Amino acid sequence: MTDIRRIGLIVPSSNVTVEAEMPQLLSRVPGVDFTFHSSRMRLHSVTPEELRAMNAQRERCVLEIGDAGVDAVLYACLVAIMATGLGEHRNVELVVAEQLAAGGSSTKVLSSAGALITALRDSGWNRVGLVMPYLRPMAERVVAYLTHEGIEVADWRTLEVGDNAEVGCIPAERVLDAARSLDLTGVDAVVISACVQMPSLGIVESTERELGVPVLSASTAGAYCLLRSLELPVNIPGAGSLLRSDVTVPVS
Repeated sequence: MTDIRRIGLIVPSSNVTVEAEMPQLLSRVPGVDFTFHSSRMRLHSVTPEELRAMNAQRERCVLEIGDAGVDAVLYACLVAIMATGLGEHRNVELVVAEQLAAGGSSTKVLSSAGALITALRDSGWNRVGLVMPYLRPMAERVVAYLTHEGIEVADWRTLEVGDNAEVGCIPAERVLDAARSLDLTGVDAVVISACVQMPSLGIVESTERELGVPVLSASTAGAYCLLRSLELPVNIPGAGSLLRSDVTVPVS
């Protein structure tokens, strides 16, 4: 009998990437069929004002996702959490879990921000290079957030794209060029896309081979944490070291 798992995604309205990359990743998991169910929060530009307005829509989205009876939900906007305040991913995940529990749901709750931190910690990758799409003030908040969580950002690049729809159209070669320009001296890994909207899945594996260090993204970190939360094996080919069973910390 096929194991079917339902994944809920809470995403900005202009996000088109995570709903493409996450199914691509999880479709490679043998013996499990995943279905994906999204609820959207209005967002056009990645500014503090629009991010606050977007986050205010969270409660409605959680109610909608809860109606679908999902097994796990991913709050899929990394910068919306990291720009709000240090440690905010814990608050968001707790509030969403409490809201779902009030309706009788035991859904596992994750966020893209928390997933990236968890993936780096589990793998022992404490010093990283970072590529982001955000305008510089937003990018600086992401760096500060990771630093607060004990992740040393050795070097970083941001592409300074403020329109979220445009972020979803950034060519892979531009992302790769930014990664190539990083000073990788002593780094444990490269986060090639600290944003679930900036496409990168197609270059994670090849960039890892080229740079000679582990490469992950917000999407691969999200997939890693979804699988662990559902107590499923983490062994997805062609998506970097994080998702290979020979290097991933086993579920405890």
